[in-house]
Amino acid sequence: MTELGRTRPPVLLTVDQVASHLQVSRWTVYNLIRSRELASVTIGRCRRITESALHDYITRLSDLESS
Repeated sequence: MTELGRTRPPVLLTVDQVASHLQVSRWTVYNLIRSRELASVTIGRCRRITESALHDYITRLSDLESS
């Protein structure tokens, strides 16, 4: 929460930014979106991924690796 009691709006990342974070190709990110492993939103013709969706995906990967 911020000082005035407002929550911070979600940060939207581009496919290229997510690919850079994950160190994979754009194609891989689009495949993750198509398979619904990575949640995304469409704004006009633009595809965006929230920071929380990226974090959730990474957490699920980590959980799978540790089990």
